[in-house]
Amino acid sequence: MAAGYLDILRARHAARLLTGTLVGRLPNGTAHIAIVLFTRAEGGSYTLAGALAAAYGLATAVGQPLLGRAVDLYGQPRVQFPAAVLSALGMALFAVAGLGSLPLAYAAVVLAGVATPPLEGGLRALWPSVLKREDRVHRAYALDAVAQEIMFTVGPLLVTLLVSLWSPAAALLVINAIGVLGALSVVLSEPSRTWRSAPREAHWLGALRSPGLLALLGAFFFVGLALGSITVAGVAYADDHGRESVYGWLMAALGLGALIGGLGYGARQWSGEPEKRLRVIVALLALGYLPLTLTPSVPAMTALAALAGVFLAPAIACSFIVVDRRAPRGTVTEAFSWLVTTFGVGAAVGTAAAGPAVELGSTAWSFAVAGAGGVAALAVLLATGRVLGGVPAPPARAAQVVAGSENDRNGAVEPGFSTGRKA
Repeated sequence: MAAGYLDILRARHAARLLTGTLVGRLPNGTAHIAIVLFTRAEGGSYTLAGALAAAYGLATAVGQPLLGRAVDLYGQPRVQFPAAVLSALGMALFAVAGLGSLPLAYAAVVLAGVATPPLEGGLRALWPSVLKREDRVHRAYALDAVAQEIMFTVGPLLVTLLVSLWSPAAALLVINAIGVLGALSVVLSEPSRTWRSAPREAHWLGALRSPGLLALLGAFFFVGLALGSITVAGVAYADDHGRESVYGWLMAALGLGALIGGLGYGARQWSGEPEKRLRVIVALLALGYLPLTLTPSVPAMTALAALAGVFLAPAIACSFIVVDRRAPRGTVTEAFSWLVTTFGVGAAVGTAAAGPAVELGSTAWSFAVAGAGGVAALAVLLATGRVLGGVPAPPARAAQVVAGSENDRNGAVEPGFSTGRKA
């Protein structure tokens, strides 16, 4: 298992790009947690906390594909770093202004969300030119998903640690300052500076003209909904048990389970169509969320959270391959950014729904939102089986290839490598 991942990390620039992206994404990966904790510390209700987190998520959903398309058109450094700085300034405004003026608070989190740099999509666009071979790229997708779970494991603990040492406002400021440094590390790297997107067909829908991609995005909206609801449900569960640290442990357990699952998934070579494999993984993911509604004692709940996370990273890694197969040529960053967007919209809806579920029902009701999200994701994948069922058809017209681009079958990769990305 370790040998395959070490092979990836030994590739030139790979470790730097993965680490820089991970650190750069820390503000986005912990924003919902930080916003909820900050709002509660300022005296805001669960509903307000969920609404602010939802506003951030929706703003991110708007900004990611727009910035992703800008990256495809203008390159990574000219978009990623300025966006990271602007996003950090928005969250700093939220931390300083607090809830004294709700319109200003909403404006600040919206600015932070809209300007969130599309580092995820950018990294996945760079992997083919950095790693050269299809098997290594697919393993890198799994490693990428695992790295996200490290962030989701460490991130909540880091936020709660900063809150306990200083304050929720300080946590917001520190996390976003770290994120800017991560983005800077990425855009100063040679692969980021030299990367150029392949030629693209002018179309107002961009990546969304792919029916297969639309089907995948529909499913991952509900996966995001499940995770977003757990953000609020976990806080409510911690409040029920009178210990703020419980929340951090629940989120860390969820991330740890995903970490274990992702490492196992990426360690083997998978045969068959990834679309079919994704349906099985999402079914197991949905099955893992349902027991959370039992809300047992803290040790048992922590174990259930770890179990619920096991199939998350495999689902994400498999979805990367599907995006790679379904994205139209020249839209790779935008396509991956749409996945982030859909996930973010789902998370925003989940956080917004879980708050009232706690206040009108119980903590168990808010965890039920997560279970429903997992089941709905599976239903979408099953319902779109024809659209998302097989190998994409070859493009009607061959596009001119730009050397070094993410779609370059010749210059960017070694002979024999094919991402499967079709127009």
